[in-house]
Amino acid sequence: MTYYKDLQGYLTALEEKGKLVRIKNPINKDTELHPLVRLQFRGLPEEERKAFLFEKVTDSRGRSYDIPVAVGTLGASRQVYAIGMMCQPQEISEKWVNALRYPVEPVMVSSGTVQDVVYTGSTLLEHGGLDEFPIPISTPGYDVAPYFTSPFWVTKDPETGVRNVGTYRAQLKSPTRTGIFPSNPKQHVAIHWRKHRELGIPMEGAIIIGASPNIGYVSVSSIPEGVDEFAVASAIAGEPVELVKCKTVDLEVPAHAEIVVEGIISTTEVEPEAPFGETLGYMGQREMVPYFTVTCITHRSKPIWQSFISQLPPSESTVIKQIGRESTIFKYLRYDLNMTHVLAVANHANNLSQRLIVIQMKGAESADIWRALESAADYLAAEGKIMVAVDEDINPWDADAVNWAISYRCQPHRDFQIQKMAALNLMDYSVVPPGEGMRKDTRFEHMPEQSRVLIDATMKWAYPPVSLPKREFMEEAIRLWEENGLPALKLKEPWWGRNLGYWSAEDEEQAGLAVKGEYYKTGEVIARRRHSV
Repeated sequence: MTYYKDLQGYLTALEEKGKLVRIKNPINKDTELHPLVRLQFRGLPEEERKAFLFEKVTDSRGRSYDIPVAVGTLGASRQVYAIGMMCQPQEISEKWVNALRYPVEPVMVSSGTVQDVVYTGSTLLEHGGLDEFPIPISTPGYDVAPYFTSPFWVTKDPETGVRNVGTYRAQLKSPTRTGIFPSNPKQHVAIHWRKHRELGIPMEGAIIIGASPNIGYVSVSSIPEGVDEFAVASAIAGEPVELVKCKTVDLEVPAHAEIVVEGIISTTEVEPEAPFGETLGYMGQREMVPYFTVTCITHRSKPIWQSFISQLPPSESTVIKQIGRESTIFKYLRYDLNMTHVLAVANHANNLSQRLIVIQMKGAESADIWRALESAADYLAAEGKIMVAVDEDINPWDADAVNWAISYRCQPHRDFQIQKMAALNLMDYSVVPPGEGMRKDTRFEHMPEQSRVLIDATMKWAYPPVSLPKREFMEEAIRLWEENGLPALKLKEPWWGRNLGYWSAEDEEQAGLAVKGEYYKTGEVIARRRHSV
């Protein structure tokens, strides 16, 4: 089957699979749209969440738009994400790793539907500039403006010419101006910006709004600097992404995107941006950041505006970051560093998908475990805060199982390492108080400073079996459960007892006698071992 050519083809697939909700009644983008979608992240299990398409969008100024808004299309759930990847949920990681290992070069084409309509020069404001589009307010009551929440920014490294595609939210400031907010200096767009500033030249940029889902997935993932995200997106699709040249900047964008906004990012001036509801779960405070001046707007004849839900975890933002970053970190450890003991990497969506990282390992020596923890922490730079290694019997995505391993398979004095580093992520209010920036806080000796903890929560020696019935007894129990018409089960690992190495032949024999009703034989053996005290 051919990969989705565009967002609209993908929405058709979501609807066919029962994962798209169409809202046909008028919805106010400034007060109602995001709150309505937000409810499913606060009130439904993940597997029941869906993408939404709002067909009649209005605003608080009394305007009606003929452009629909799609929300939740990239990652309302892991099931939705899998549809975007054209695979089963359990196959996502393998498909991601293969795309990272074997990228496919995109191809240039002479034209594309994204340039059906072109506004530039004297026609730039013919339809209101950016006011043409129904850009939602994400956190009504707190956000100070509508924001591009799902923009796929395209920039180029001025030294190497390598493209970067990244998602950086942007405040709508005028019909021809937005902000651009890289959350830490190690993000690739921030690196590009500094290089342009040092060269004394402005930075060209293009914002893709709405595209086939592979473009969105690479845009939010931690792909190494110097790798063209369009090549990874091509590999996900199994065919080259078709690109067209922009009209006013020297950049390339997907030929079948919904909307592209071209322009210039100032490298000589910055201006205030925010507040905005951030993925950390708190309102991001006003900061001085670069701004983007629009030079051209192109779009399909009947485009769709794509937005996504961010703010307090879990959200669409945390789901798509979780899955992409799990795969990139796993590929880095398993293949780039040849750590064959690494079985899986889990990012926990409720912790912003990068603050808590769990590495599942098998048969690793202590040195291997610490190398994996430190390598993952270094890969995430300023983002990783709690890194945990667990054994193969622990489900790394299950917070209860991970907490159990931390509680009973390690000792803090021996198995915890706390590492300090210079503060890089000042949006984490545990680093510095809101609005304080890099100023030293007198309440703390070394403010501002970040740290991370590495935890070896693996077994250091053989343990007794997990205290659950053996698998055959639990499987029989499942049969009886279903036979009696009891509610559908969603079993959590472990749901049967595993032998973890400390279990003698005698223990095994006597447990076997017990289930046969012959436990008095064990009592006789015990009696013969009686001694005086």
